Parts: sequence; C-alpha cells; structure tokens
Amino acid sequence: MRNLDSILKRRDITLPTKIQEYPIDVQNNQLPFLRNPDILVGENDLTALSYLHEPAVLHNLKVRFLESNHIYTYCGIVLVAINPYDQLPIYGQDVIYAYSGQNMGDMDPHIFAVAEEAYKQMARDEKNQSIIVSGESGAGKTVSAKYAMRYFTTVSGSASDTNIEEKVLASSPIMEAIGNAKTTRNDNSSRFGKYIQIGFDKRYRIIGANMRTYLLEKSRVVFQADDERNYHIFYQLCAAASLPEFKELALTCAEDFFYTSQGGNTVIEGVDDAEDFEKTRQAFTLVGVRESHQISIFKIIASILHLGNVEIQAERDGESCRVSPEDEHLSDFCRLLGVELSQMEHWLCHRKLVTTSETYVKTMSLQQVVNARDALAKHIYAQLFHWIVEHVNKALHTSLKQHSFIGVLDIYGFETFEVNSFEQFCINYANEKLQQQFNSHVFKLEQEEYMKEQIPWTLIDFYDNQPCIDLIEAKLGILDLLDEECKVPKGTDQNWTQKLYDRHSGSQHFQKPRMSNKAFIVIHFADKVEYLSDGFLEKNRDTVYEEQINILKASKFPLVADLFHDGKDSAPTATASSKINIRSSRPPVKASNKEHKKTVGYQFRSSLHLLMETLNATTPHYVRCIKPNDEKLPFHFNPKRAVQQLRACGVLETIRISAAGYPSRWSYHDFFNRYRVLVKKRDLANSDKKAICRSVLESLIKDPDKFQFGRTKIFFRAGQVAYLEKLRADKFRAATIMIQKAVRGWLQKVKYRRLKGATLILQRYCRGYLARRLAKHLRRTRAAVVLQKQYRMQRARRAYQRVRRAAVVIQAFARGMFVRRIYHQVLREHKATIIQKHVRGWMARRRFQRLRGAAVVIQCGFRRLKAKQALKALRIEARSAEHLKRLNVGMENKIVQLQRKIDDQNKELKTLSEQLSAITSTHTMEVEKLKKEVACYQQSQGEDRGPQLQEEVESLRTELQRAHSERKVLEDTHTREKDELRKRVADLEQENALLKNEKEQLNNQILCQSKDEFAQNSVKENLMMKKELEEERSRYQNLVKEYSRLEQRYDNLRDEMTILKQTPGHRRNPSNQSSLESDSNYPSISTSEVGDTEDTLQQVEEIGLEKAAMDMTVFLKLQKRVRELEQERKKLQVQLEKKEQQDGKRVPADQPSNDSDLDQDADLAYNSLKRQELESENKKLKNELNELRKAVADQASEHSPAAAGTPDSYSLLLNQLRVANEELEVRKEEVLILRTQIVSADQRRLAGKGSEPNINARTSWPNSEKHVDQEDAIEAYHGVCQTNRLLEAQLQAQSREHEEEVDNLKAQLEALKEEMDRQQQTFCQTLLLSPEAQVEFGIQQEMSRLTNENLDLKELVEKLEKNERKLKKQLKIYMKKVQDLEAAQALAQSERKRHELNRQVTVQRKEKDFQGMLEYHKEDEALLIRNLVTELKPQVLAGAVPCLPAYILYMCLRHADYVNDDLKVHSLLTSTINGIKKVLKKHNEDFEMTSFWLSNTCRLLHCLKQYSGDEGFMTQNTAKQNEHCLKNFDLTEYRQVLSDLSIQIYQQLIKIAEGLLQPMIVSAMLENESIQGLSGVKPTGYRKRTSSMPEGDNSYCLEAIIRQMNSFHTVMCDQGLDPEIILQVFRQLFYMINAVTLNNLLLRKDVCSWSTGMQLRYNISQLEEWLRGRNLHQSGAVETMEPLIQAAQLLQLKKKSPEDAEAICSLCTALSTQQIVKILNLYTPLNEFEERVTVAFIRTIQAQLQDRNDPQQLLLDFKHMFPVLFPFNPSSLTMDSIHIPACLNLEFLNEV
Repeated sequence: MRNLDSILKRRDITLPTKIQEYPIDVQNNQLPFLRNPDILVGENDLTALSYLHEPAVLHNLKVRFLESNHIYTYCGIVLVAINPYDQLPIYGQDVIYAYSGQNMGDMDPHIFAVAEEAYKQMARDEKNQSIIVSGESGAGKTVSAKYAMRYFTTVSGSASDTNIEEKVLASSPIMEAIGNAKTTRNDNSSRFGKYIQIGFDKRYRIIGANMRTYLLEKSRVVFQADDERNYHIFYQLCAAASLPEFKELALTCAEDFFYTSQGGNTVIEGVDDAEDFEKTRQAFTLVGVRESHQISIFKIIASILHLGNVEIQAERDGESCRVSPEDEHLSDFCRLLGVELSQMEHWLCHRKLVTTSETYVKTMSLQQVVNARDALAKHIYAQLFHWIVEHVNKALHTSLKQHSFIGVLDIYGFETFEVNSFEQFCINYANEKLQQQFNSHVFKLEQEEYMKEQIPWTLIDFYDNQPCIDLIEAKLGILDLLDEECKVPKGTDQNWTQKLYDRHSGSQHFQKPRMSNKAFIVIHFADKVEYLSDGFLEKNRDTVYEEQINILKASKFPLVADLFHDGKDSAPTATASSKINIRSSRPPVKASNKEHKKTVGYQFRSSLHLLMETLNATTPHYVRCIKPNDEKLPFHFNPKRAVQQLRACGVLETIRISAAGYPSRWSYHDFFNRYRVLVKKRDLANSDKKAICRSVLESLIKDPDKFQFGRTKIFFRAGQVAYLEKLRADKFRAATIMIQKAVRGWLQKVKYRRLKGATLILQRYCRGYLARRLAKHLRRTRAAVVLQKQYRMQRARRAYQRVRRAAVVIQAFARGMFVRRIYHQVLREHKATIIQKHVRGWMARRRFQRLRGAAVVIQCGFRRLKAKQALKALRIEARSAEHLKRLNVGMENKIVQLQRKIDDQNKELKTLSEQLSAITSTHTMEVEKLKKEVACYQQSQGEDRGPQLQEEVESLRTELQRAHSERKVLEDTHTREKDELRKRVADLEQENALLKNEKEQLNNQILCQSKDEFAQNSVKENLMMKKELEEERSRYQNLVKEYSRLEQRYDNLRDEMTILKQTPGHRRNPSNQSSLESDSNYPSISTSEVGDTEDTLQQVEEIGLEKAAMDMTVFLKLQKRVRELEQERKKLQVQLEKKEQQDGKRVPADQPSNDSDLDQDADLAYNSLKRQELESENKKLKNELNELRKAVADQASEHSPAAAGTPDSYSLLLNQLRVANEELEVRKEEVLILRTQIVSADQRRLAGKGSEPNINARTSWPNSEKHVDQEDAIEAYHGVCQTNRLLEAQLQAQSREHEEEVDNLKAQLEALKEEMDRQQQTFCQTLLLSPEAQVEFGIQQEMSRLTNENLDLKELVEKLEKNERKLKKQLKIYMKKVQDLEAAQALAQSERKRHELNRQVTVQRKEKDFQGMLEYHKEDEALLIRNLVTELKPQVLAGAVPCLPAYILYMCLRHADYVNDDLKVHSLLTSTINGIKKVLKKHNEDFEMTSFWLSNTCRLLHCLKQYSGDEGFMTQNTAKQNEHCLKNFDLTEYRQVLSDLSIQIYQQLIKIAEGLLQPMIVSAMLENESIQGLSGVKPTGYRKRTSSMPEGDNSYCLEAIIRQMNSFHTVMCDQGLDPEIILQVFRQLFYMINAVTLNNLLLRKDVCSWSTGMQLRYNISQLEEWLRGRNLHQSGAVETMEPLIQAAQLLQLKKKSPEDAEAICSLCTALSTQQIVKILNLYTPLNEFEERVTVAFIRTIQAQLQDRNDPQQLLLDFKHMFPVLFPFNPSSLTMDSIHIPACLNLEFLNEV
C-alpha cells in the first residue's frame, strides 16, 4: 500500500470518490496481491515480472493483447499465443527473414522466434528438437503449427530438386480437409492429433518429413451436434458435385445427406468450399497422388454419404428389418465401392454368430442395424484417413540419410464439456502425460540454470501428476478395466463403472458423483472432469462386423480392397525414416491378454508412449495457444476463460515453479548500469563491478535469502526487483527535490534583486518629484509675498497720486497686468518644460536600460551557442591532421607570390625613379633653355614691346573669361538635362516594376487556376511513367537474375560431373555460389555443345517455342538425356567413392624439394635462351615462308596447273612446312632444356667451387677433361630425351587404356545389375496384377521399348545430318580460302620482284606507328584469357590505367574486326564472357574482385558503344578516336549480353556488400551507445540470456560501418568504376541499412524509446555527413533513409494531445499507418518519469490516418534491389596511347 501511495503522490493522481473495499483476512495472512511497477507492465516475458502471481500474469497479458495488440508473450520457455480472431500482417516473408538468424530474446515474441530457436539449437547442439503446440479447440494450434513448418521450409530450403518443402506445406490443406471440422468453438477445428517430423541433412536442409496421427474423432462422421459440421471434405465434394468428372458420384447439395445435415447450418461464413476443394486437389497432385487415386478417394467419400441415406425399414416383429433393393443410395454405395448389391443388402441387416459346432445367421433390430451401418461408415472413413496419411508420408519420404529432425506436435488441449465421453477422456489422458513431461523439463531447466551459475538450490516442490497417470494407465487402472470389460461377452458400461467405484474409490484423483451411477470423476491437473460412461465400451471396441469387411475386401477396385487388407493395421506406427534410437525410461504397459483384438484405448496408449519416448529424446519447445473469448470476437479478452486455459496448459505452473526459486535474474553489467545511483561514491572507486554489486545488495537488502550471486548473474526472489525500483525511484525523487529547491531558490533571489533595483529607482524618482514640487510651492509663496508688497505699494501710490496721475496709474496698472500675465505664462511654460525634460529623460533611460538588458541576454545566449558550435568544430578540426594541412596549404605559394610581388615593385620603383630623374634633368634643361630664349627675346625686342604685350595679355584674359562663362552655361545645361533624364529613367523603371508585378500576379492567377488540371496531370503522368519504367527495368533485371539462377543450376550439375570425372577427392560446392560461370545462352554466340541435348535445344530455338512445346519426341529425348546424365552421375559417384577409399589407403611419398635459388636461376636462363632462339627461329621461318610462297607462285605462273591441282600442291607444301615447324619446335625445346641444364649445373659448380662458368666443363660427364662439341652433346641428349619420352608415353597410354577398359567393364556390369533388378521388380509387380492389368502392363512396356529404339534411330539420323551440315560449312570455308589464295598468288606474281623490300619497309612502319590494335594467334587465345581474365589479380594493376584489361580486349577485338575474322571475334567475346563468369563464381565473396570486373565489363561495353560507328555514341569522340571504330561487324547483340552480365555482376557486388554490412547494422544503429550515458537499462527477464546467445561480444559501432563503406568507396574509385554506378551502389546499401534497422525497430520493444530515437538521429546525421564528405549526397541515399528518420522523430515527439497527433500524421509521411501504430504500441519508457502512449491517443492516430492507402506489409523488404542503370560514359583515352605492362605476361600480343 505504501508503494501505491507513493505512486499516486508522484504522479499527482486524484482517486475517485467511490472507493472499493476489499476484506483482508489478517489471521490467515491473506493480503491483496502486490502490483508490479509501471515499468514492468507490458513486459514480453512473464517471468520478468517482479511479483509473479495470477493477477499480475493476467493483467500483463491483457495489457499486451488489448492495448498493444501483441498476441505473443513469453513465459520462460513457453510461448503464449492468444488467438486474435483477425488477420495480422506479421507472418509475411519479410518477417521470416527478419527473425532468421536472430537470438530468441532479441526480437518480440513470435512463433518464428521459437522455430528459429529450435532450428539453431538443432544446428548447434546436433540434437533433435520438438515444438509442442497445444490448446483448446479454436485457440489457433493448427495455424501456429502451420506457420512453424512454413518457417522451416523458407529458412532451410530443400536439399534436392524434389520440392520437398512444397510437399510439406501441401500436406496441411489435405489434412485440414479430411481431419478438420466446424465446431461450436472453432470453424476449423482439428479433430485429431498429429506429430510431423521434418528431416534435415548435415547441411540442415529439408530432405523429407513424416507424419503420425492420434485419435481421429470417428464419431463425427455419423453424428454432429447443433451448429457443427462433419469433416470439410464432405462439404467440399458436395460443392464440386456439378463438375463433369464427378457426375458419376451422384451427389447433390450437403443438406440432402443425413451425415452432413445433422448440425443444421452446412455453410461457414467467409469460406468457399468449392475453392477449398480445388486447393485440396492441387495438394493431392503435389504430394504425388495420381488422378485415378484421387477419383477413387472421392468415390469412397461419396459412398459414405450415400450409406448414411440408406433407408432401413423395420419389420412387424421388431426383431428384424430390411433394406429395399430399389434403394438408390444403396445401389450408389455398392457401385462406387465396387461390391455386390445383394450381399451388402443382406449383411447390413444380418450378422453371423460362430460357435464351436455351428454357425448361425441372426437378424438384427432396427437400432442394431443403424449402429452397424454407422460403425461401417466410421471404419471406412478411418481406413481411408490412414491410407491418405500413409501416402502423404510416402511422398514426404526420402532416400537420403537423415541427420536430424524437428518435430511439430499439434495436439488437442485439455477439454471439459457438459457431457464428456471417451474422446475427452483420451484427450485429457494425453494432456496429463504431456504436462508431466513439461513440468519435469521446466524443473530440469531451472536446476541446470542454478548449477550453471553455481547457486545453492533446494528441491522445488512442484505438482507431479504421476498418481493421476497411474490411475489411468497402470495395472487394473481405468483403461485396463475398460479393456477387460470389453472382453466380457455381455459387458456393459454400468458394470465397468461399478468396477471403477469398487477399485479406485480410495484414490485421491478419483471420485464418485453423488447423484449418478453412470458417471465418474477424475481430478486432473487442470480441473475436475466428470465423464459419462455411456458409450465407453462401444467406442473402445470399435466393432465392425466381419461379413461387411469381407464384402469390401472383395471389391473390384484395388484401392478399396487395399484399405481393408488383413495386414493393414490401423494403429499408427513409427516409420523407419525417423532414424532415432529411443529407449523408454519406464517399461511400457503390456496388454493383459495378447490374443484379443487391440482396442482403441490400447492403441492410443501405445501410440502415446511412443510419442513420449520421441519427445523425451528431443529438446522440447512449447507453444500454448489461448482462446480469449468464446464469441470469436477480434481482440476481445475474457479474463475468466483466459485464466482457466492458463491453468489447463501449465503456464501458471511454470510461473509457480519460477516464483518458488529466483525468478528475476540480472547480469552484473546490467544491474550496475541500472542501479548505480544507489551506489555510494566511495564504492565507485572500485573497478570490480561484481564487488560493487555485492556490497550494494548486502547494504540494501538485509535478508540474504532474497538474492544470490551467481557466476555471471544475480538471482532475486519475487518482489525484490520492485523493491530496488522503489529505492531507485526514491533516490531520483530526492535528487529531483534537491535540484528543484536550488533552482527555485535561485529564481526567487533573481526575482528579489530585480524588484529591489526597480523599487530603488522608483523611490529616487518619486523623491525627486516631491522635492521639485516643494521648491515650486516655495517659489510661488515668495512670489505672492512680493506681489502683495508691490500691490500695497501701488495702492498707496495710487491713493497718493490718484488725482494727479489718474491716467498714468491706469496705464501703469494695465501695462503691469499685461506684463504679469506674460510673465506668469512664461514662468509656467518654463516650469512645465523642466518637468517634461526630467520625466522624458527618466522614461528614456528606463526603456534604454530594459532594452539593453534584453539585448545583452540575447547576445549572451546567441554568442554562447555560436561559441559552443565553433568550439566543437575547432576541436574536431584540431584533432584531424587535415587542419594542419589546411593551415599550411598554399603558404609557400603565397610567400613566393609576395616575394615576386616585392621584386616586381622594387623593379618598378627603380624604373620610375630612373624615369623621374631623366624627366627632371630634361625639364631643368628645357627651363634653362627657355630662360635663355626669353632673355634673348627680351633683349632683342627691347622695352617698346611691353605695352603691346600687355594689351595682348588683356585680350587673351577676356577671351578666357568668355570661354569660362560659355563652359559654365554648357555645364548647367548638361546638368539640367542629365537630371531630367535620370528622373525620366526612374519613372520608367518604376512603371516597368509595376508592370512586372501585374504580370506576375496574372501569371500566379493563371497558374493557380490551371494547377489542379494541367500541373497535377503532368506530374502524375511523369510519376506514372517513371514508376512504369522502374517496374519494367526491375522486371527485366529480375529475369536476368532468374536466368543466372538457372544458368547456375546447369553449371553446378556440369561442374559436379566434371569434378567426379577428373578429381579423386571430394569438394563441396557452397549453396550460394554465383551463377556466372555458365556459357552464354544467346543463339548468336553459343559455342558449347553437350551431346544431343544441345542439338535438341537448338531444334527448339529453330522451330519456335510453340511447336517445340507440342513435339513429344523432343520432350522424350530430353527426358532420356536426363536419365542418362543421372546414371552417369551415379556411376561417377561410385568411382569417386572407390578412388577416395584407395587414396585413403595410400601413403604419400616424400618428394625432395629443389633449391629455390637454383630453380630461379635456371628459369631465368631458360627464358633468356628461349627468347633468343625464338627470335632467330622466327626470322628463319619468315624467310622460309616467303621462299615457299615465291616457289608456289612461280610454279603456278610457269606450269598453269588446273584449278583443282593448285590447292593440292599448296596444301602439300603447307603440310611439309607444318611438319618441319613441329620438328623444329621439338628440337628447339630440347636444345633449350639442355642449355638450361648446362647453365644451372655450371652455376651450381660456381656456387660450390667459386670458379669461372664453363658450359663444356661438366663434372657429371665422364670425359670432362676433353673438349666436347656443343652440337654433339645436344644431339646426344636429344636422342636420350626422345627415347624416354616415347617410352613414357607408351606406358601411360597402355595404363590409361587398361584403366578405361576396367572401368567400362565395371560400368557395364553395374548397368546390367540395375537393369536386372528393375526387370525383377517389374516382374514381381506384374505377378501381383490381374490378368487384364498384366496384358496392359506388357503393352506399355513394349511401347516404351519401341519408343526408346525409335529415339535412338532418330538421334543417329540427326547426328548424321549434323555432320553433313558441318562438312558443308567446312567446304564453303575451304572454297573461300582457295579463292583468297588465288587472289594472293596473282598479287604476289605482280609484286614478286619487290617483295622483300616492301615487306621490310612495312614492318618498320608498323613498329613506328602503333594503330591501337593487338594481334594474336588463334592458339594463344586461351593463354590470353588466362593471363588477362581468369588468373589476373587486381593488385597487379595497382598503378596502371584503370580498366586496362577492357582496353586490351577491345584492341584485340579491333584487330579481328580489321582482318574481317568473324570466328575470331565470336570466339574472343564468348571466351571473355565465360572467363569473367568463372572468375566471379570462384571469387563470389570477394568485393574487390567483383568491383574490378564490374568496372572492366562496363568499360568494355562503353568501348563497344563508343567505337561502334553509331553517331549517337560518337558525339564526344576526337578525330583520332573515330579512326579506332569497328569497320566490319555490328556487335549490338554482344552489347546486350555484356549489359546483362554487368547487371549480374552488380547484383553480386550488392550481395557481397550487404553480406558484409548486415551483421553490423543492428548493433551499430540501435544497440551501440554512440552518445554515452544516454540510454538506460530496462528490467528484463532471462529470455535474453538463453542458450541461443553466441559466446563473445559481437557488437559493432557506427565507425565500423563507416570504415567498411570507406573501404567499398576506395576500392570502387581506385578501379575506375563509373561514378553513376557508385552512387547507385551506395543508394542500395543505405536502403538496406534503413530497412534492416527499421524492421528490427518494429520487432523489438526494448529499443522503442526516446533515447533510441536520439541515438538514431545522431547515427543518421553521421551517415549523412559521410555522404557529403564523399560527395555522394546526390545519390538519393538520404531519401531512402527517410522512413528511419521519421521513425526516430516519432520516438522523440510528444504523444499526448490531439495537436500532437496531427503533428505526427503530418510528419510521418514515409511510414505506413501500421508502422506508426506499431511503434506507438511498442514505445517503452526507460524510467518512471516518462509516460506510456495511451490507447486513446493511438486510436486518434488511426482515425486520422484511415484515409491513407498504405500497403498491408508491416516490414520493409530489405532484399529489394533498385533497378540499375549503366549510363554511357565514353573514355578520353586513345588506344594507341595505352601501354601494356610486362607483369601481364602478354608478350605474344603484337602491336599492329
């Protein structure tokens, strides 16, 4: 109660006036349950609650289900799933990928998380797993199991091409159709239990599955309660009765049949039975059920419906009855099952009694006949059900070896109804067994946790239901007594019930009802259940009369006869596919009598024991499904029903076991971070966190039993975490009060000082005003006195002078009066002026002081902000080395410039001073000269010229004045006109501005009017066109990707065959290898042929896809080819295993290693000698070739032979020349080898003795002292080498022939064995068939044999035709060569005399002027591809021109185009493309290699465009580059192939980059504290520390992502990748970062907080800064991060008022409504001072966003890939300027 009061005080919550009082029993210590802190409400793990009791569990589930719409919650190892009765978007493919690879506690609770945990534990622990799904009918068990299987099939995939994962999923609609039905609680209730084992291989891929079923509810076939239905398959078949293939079933609507109309309503709202039936048929086809078997199945189901409508008429005696022979339903029943009508009519109404002496046929009463009919219908359906299950298992069975499996158990939960019968008893018995296993497993996990953490523990008392199980299954238990009663001839349910009363009345789990003798009560672990004994014996016997079964065995339909075969056992048994060895911990219960028929109870008990043995041998995972209400209302929670189910499914027992121990568990690190505020300052000096935690807890919690210190965790009793939270809250509250006290005191002091200053100022001004008013009063008093004195004086004077100066007095008085008036007015104005001056001064000073204070405050705040920003920037800049570089950059240039400027100024000053001195001297000389002239002139003129000169001066002065006056007039006129013009211009400008404003206003009005019509339409059309273009591009690239996948599949098969043929070892290909090795699949460039399959494919391409699809011959041929390849693969596999065994027995011999230095010297010597010999031999061969050409030309000109003779003679000469060349090459190689040996031996001798090298002096020769001729030694060595070579070749050939012959014989023997086995199997199958079927089977065999022979003959004919076409093509080529030869001979005849000279001149000219072409021989093409593509490493070309291999390949291609050799062009391009694919397949995880070949492929594509001759690509070419264009070939198709290859390489590049970045994203963006101390730690359970957590710390920070992207950017830039492609790469990567981060944010409650929003905004700003620093901000990467930016802002916005809701709706435009609501639901305060988002606020958000057309998908598709564009980027390099480095080893390329 104190805790509640403190919460109310803290939150200022006012309690309502109405208070509910709860009575408290103090004597029994029954106090109200304590409430968990607010921070724990809504926790995703119930065991994380501090107070563990039923109200807390129920409240937590209710809050999560109703307020947050979370249907999944953990309870320790149990996943509690509440059925929402609504479709939720949380099961898509994106959600599966989001949970894949995640730890169980990292994400929100989900069925996918449990499935991932099971899959991960199977892979890590190599132990089989089980997922046990249980719950009431309608709780969602089947859907949960279906989603778990879907997760396995999606994540693991299939290990073969049998589509086993699709078959596993296809089994669900089949089993739902035949085993599910509508009940009052569920529209799709499973009326049987099933356990599906999904098998995996060693690579943990699905290879098969197996299904077991338990206790099918057969009674539903013949009886349904009100508002219930029979099994779905009956209604589906009736809905499809109008189909033509089902006319013979004679079915109508479901209301017309008794077995489908007892429940009343035969339609389920929202369910289309016809559509479901089509899905069921498709599922049957997918699992391999033939169409004929499907028809037979539907016939049997229809026959059951007809059997229920058979009319049975009672006879008058009441002891017998009959069936009319004209009954249509009986005839339809017999016709559909293929049995005789008369026999079935007889034995439906009679039964046979067999005694020791005689056999009697007895009639039956009407009720007995009806019971027998219903029993027959149930038996037929049960046998059909087991047959379908068996065939589904056959379809899911695999011959591969199973390594492990995961079982999914979908079994009924605890059931209790008003009337409980035999089915409920078996169901509750099974739940008792499962609950026992669950309790022991939970207790075992608790014990293991305590032992792992080294915690002293005591035995926890938990409920053990073994006595209840013994009551049911032990000797003389309920089931045993039931079986004994069934063996009694006249046993009844009442007798059995009485035996139960007598035997078990003393048991604590058995009770007798007070008011009934036909019922008994069993106290189960969940509740008391009263069972009505009526029908127990009949259901346990499951009696079907043998005569009726014999009739069905004699059916003419094989399927019907097989259903009732004697060897058929209806009880489910374990199949051999499970491959597990299980030994029960308890001895199985044995039957009391081995001779009697197995009862249903015995069968169920045996299958249940087998199930428990399987579960005990696996690691279980539990899913408990809860039904929130019985009305099937979406998101409606009934607490009473929920508590009842929680008790029944064992969730509360788990809570009790956890609460009995230490339910709350914290790691030391998390505890220290959360409760460090409770630590004293002196304790923080200790670096050991464990010691700090220990001291804190010992000081805070006095009872040592309330907590325990483990090895890595701290364990708390229930309620201790809430106590610690209270202490932490009190600590924070005290600190808050202290801070508030200090802040409020400071604010009051500031306010007091401000008021005091204002008061002093007011007092000063008031006192001044009062003083001035007193002075004024004194002045007025004094003036009055003076006036009185003067007035009296005047009165006396007037009285004295009244007579004498009357007029003067009147004048004086009047004047005085006027003067006084003026004086008083002036005086008052003067005083008023003084007052106004002071008041205005005071007001101005006051206003100035106030404004100055405000300005100072604003300036201080602004300057402080600017100073902080500047200081932060300066600190960051000061820490970087770039700062110093920027400080020093350009300083030297500036100094040099200043020095140069100073020198220039000095030079200029010097020049000016010299000019000044020269001008000064010149001016002085001129002045002196003028003075002399003036003196001379004056002397010559004399004094007579003086007056004349004066007159002239005067006249000049007057003229000057007149000129000045005229100039002034002109200046005034100009000034006036200029002013007028300026004024006019100003007026015009003003008028122009007005006109512009009017124009703009008119334009704005026009735009506003046409905005809704034209602008929006154009924008929409542009957006739609862009969207369609993007979709088309995306579809095309997806097709390219699909083509790559198919190509990869073909290559994998081919590589596997090649490896099996060539290598003795075993190499495993990774499953995610790139599909880039296969040859190109285009018809214009395909060169590889693989036998007849490629011929068939070529035929398909020639005749067209439509005709080829209709040609069965081609199809059969392909089928045969596949079978041959499969046989060949098996043979190679056998040979491979044999070779592996042989290699394992061998012992590798040690081989001596040669000296590396000597080998290197020998190689150098060999290379130098070989180069010299090749150069000399090349010259000789050229000379000989020219001589031969001369001879041939002379002979042709002299003798003029026939046209047919010339090619023969020429070919003869060429053959001779070829033979001579080959011999010369052999000799040359032998000479080089010998010389190399001589040089190497000489070097070894020098290294040993230090003497001079001598080739002829060899210590190994016997006559080393004599001089040996070098040529003789070479010839001798040549003879020896040739002899050895011949002997070795013969020996190897013989050994190979022998091995091949042995292998062929073995292969033939294996083939004969397989053929014999096949024929034996066929013969055995034939013997089992009827005579008609044997004849039909023989005809089919003969037809298949003739078809195969026909195909062989067709293949032979096609091979001959193919050879004929090849020969014709070769003949055409040879004819063309003959014509070219004749032309060459004519040309050689005319230029024979100048041949040598011209040849030499031509060679010299080509060597001097490189034309940008590279020539190579055809046989060097493989070497070119190997050196330039397959074996080239990017590091070799570190300092070379970017994309050098692309330029070299184009130059080789250009030469082939120059010589007009189409075969060479075709071969080079095809080899290049295939080589690039092989390199990328080999290095499918190497980013550098992939980027290297992406840049080279794009550059080669650009070169083919730039030099194609197309004017559209040649706009930026120079004249020199235009000379390098292709002349003869149009390579448009190859450009398309290279474009597709570039798309594939780009996709591989993105895949590699995403694979490197994806493990870092969540940790760096959400979990790492980039702003230290911002995030807090929220109390959690121990789910986050499950066994699935990896060892070690795999956390990443944002700097790791930035470093990785820096690496990507550097690699792509260094390798010359186009900038546009680099922008697209980073746009894709930033989208992936955004999608992965946002998906985790939407699936994790622990990161949806205000601090996470701050962390996200900081991280995003860092990424944006990185983009700007790399000049990548134009890539659109920031726009892809917009949803994440808005999510971060949403976490930080205020979430209370409607205004806040409007702000959120206007801000979060990139987020969908579901995403916004999901984030608001997940928002979790990290401390109690924050508030949760209310449900009303979320409803307001939903109401405002309801008009949005958002997609239904919750998560973003992080695998989405934007369509890539490869814009044309021509090169500025010319081909003749490219240098080929020697490191490429391309010496065989000749520059043309």
